[in-house]
Amino acid sequence: MPGCLASSHWYRAMGWLRKMLAPVSTSKSMGIKNKGRGSPPGSTSAMTSRTTHSPNGKKLLGELAVLSPVPVYIRTHNLFTSGDGSASLKWGSTNVYTEDASGEPIYDWTIVDRIFDTYQELGIKPLVELGFMPKALSVKPEPYRHNFPEGPIYTGWAYPPKSYQKWADLVFHFVKNLRERYGDVTTRGWLWEVWNEPDIGYWQGTREEYFKLYDYAVDAVLRALPGAHAGGPDTTGPLGDSAAEFLHVFLDHCAHQSNYATSKTGAPLDFVSFHAKGTPSVENGHVQMGMRSQLAAIRRGFEIVTSFPEWRNTPIILGESDPEGCAACSAQKHPESAYRNGPLFAAYTAILNQIDTELEWRHRDEA
Repeated sequence: MPGCLASSHWYRAMGWLRKMLAPVSTSKSMGIKNKGRGSPPGSTSAMTSRTTHSPNGKKLLGELAVLSPVPVYIRTHNLFTSGDGSASLKWGSTNVYTEDASGEPIYDWTIVDRIFDTYQELGIKPLVELGFMPKALSVKPEPYRHNFPEGPIYTGWAYPPKSYQKWADLVFHFVKNLRERYGDVTTRGWLWEVWNEPDIGYWQGTREEYFKLYDYAVDAVLRALPGAHAGGPDTTGPLGDSAAEFLHVFLDHCAHQSNYATSKTGAPLDFVSFHAKGTPSVENGHVQMGMRSQLAAIRRGFEIVTSFPEWRNTPIILGESDPEGCAACSAQKHPESAYRNGPLFAAYTAILNQIDTELEWRHRDEA
């Protein structure tokens, strides 16, 4: 979600990620929403592309970097979204991809470089989210920019590409540009994921079309940067049956099914990511937090991942782990969100961190 602090959670980390992940508490700051515990390494913030290099965004990221004893990872939405770079609720853009009159790609890394230069300047590492769909590549480009909270939000940026080869070429040149700008050692220390919450409206294609998107993207990442660590699918909380099924089928695809890009069996998966959200409500004029559903989503996600022998020892990242799921919703219209502006937020986070750590170790023992 745009403008949201996120923290990633690790579980049964392999050697390379074990060195990168470390637990750290996070806190709400500047109206940006806290998203959980632990991270690769430190805390991981989910922000729009515009927020990242704005004065307030740089100030926040600098504060996070200073507070963390290990590098902070940042997860930025809208890295491929078309537009002039201006920001609004749940929106950001970089205009990395357009086409000329003959349909040939035109790549522009101006805004992207500004974002990643900010990371480098502050000593922060990215969890690079490959998305969303550029207007010139979308199978349904109009309407494109939404006006949240008015009207539909899942517009042209949420649709599949008109050409998966052009999508792969975009990812390849994007990664190649970053590798050349920042070097092999730096970029191999980053994490790479494909899209955000493809099990809901963020992805307007089919499940199989997302798997195809993933296969082409990860293949392109590894061609541009051999040795890169890529994963996904960053689905919504698997407490719901639909999200749980999507995660399960995705893991099966990566383990057993034909790869759309390479025609080999399976797809690279260096970490598994999903989200977990609580369900606060207003009871007798007071906000009552709903931690049970958040913890239940984490536990069910663990169970789904460890049900696959192939992924039982694979790191798990909670890409978003929140007391609730409406990051851009006003507490005026959603009074249950009033917890954000008081000590309840910090208390909730501290308790959640302790309990989900216990869940982590319990599932380590059971796996």
